[in-house]
Amino acid sequence: MAIAAYIREIGRGKEGARSLSREQACDLMGQVLDGHASDLEVGGFCLAMRIKGETATEMSGFLDAVSERLSPAQSTASATVVIPSYNGARRLPVLTPLLGLLLARAGLPVLIHGVATESGRVFIGQVLHELGIAPCIVAPQLDPGRLAFVPTDVLCPALVRLLEVRRVVGLRNPAHSLVKLLTPCTGPSILVTSYTHPEYAHSMAEVMKLRSSTGLLLRGTEGEAVADARRAPAMRAFRAGELLADYAAQVGTVNALPDWPDTLDANTTAAYIADVMAGRKPVPSPIALQVARILQLAAP
Repeated sequence: MAIAAYIREIGRGKEGARSLSREQACDLMGQVLDGHASDLEVGGFCLAMRIKGETATEMSGFLDAVSERLSPAQSTASATVVIPSYNGARRLPVLTPLLGLLLARAGLPVLIHGVATESGRVFIGQVLHELGIAPCIVAPQLDPGRLAFVPTDVLCPALVRLLEVRRVVGLRNPAHSLVKLLTPCTGPSILVTSYTHPEYAHSMAEVMKLRSSTGLLLRGTEGEAVADARRAPAMRAFRAGELLADYAAQVGTVNALPDWPDTLDANTTAAYIADVMAGRKPVPSPIALQVARILQLAAP
């Protein structure tokens, strides 16, 4: 079906819009990614979906389309940890690299994928650079005990172009949700992902159930899929789409703040992470707890 026909279905306003089937959503996203839609049509698609909101079925279809066009990382491990990183740091240090390095030290292959989607934030690639971890220029072979950072344009350049629409229209679109649910590797994976707004906790959980995902879903730290170092957030663990555990958020007063950087710059954040990995500073207890829960999902 032509993209204009899809826009007519989803663009009738919040009350009148009709949801697409998984197959239709896959076809629509495929046309967008393959460049078969004009800039005006892409803008109409993005704004219509922003107003309507994506269903779990539609998001699964969008993910199907992206998966068909990926250059995935290769893994033969029993479980690869996948961590999307697209938000960066605005007020708190971006500690997603610390989470990934701790999981790699525990023996798991770790794939972090992402790209800068806004100006004025510190993104994971900058921190990893200061840690001496270069981005992959091709989809890598993932080995146990290794952390690999794969920029999104290595995995799917067309997806980056859709993410960039936000810089023009100032609003998120389905691409900003689907990247947080994407597992761009071969073999079994453990998705570690997050939501910022409470309504996405439900919709992302529904997609994980529909796609039989194994992973950990948590309230993110400024949108990053790492536990807030000051207080453990709510987390939900899934195995093959089934809810395995629903962990409540830590409550009460925070008695001791972590000994972490008081600035956001990449160099200072990387130095702190290096100190934690070397044992010169303690692992923040909420992040240690998150690591333990991910390791439980990785256990046979």
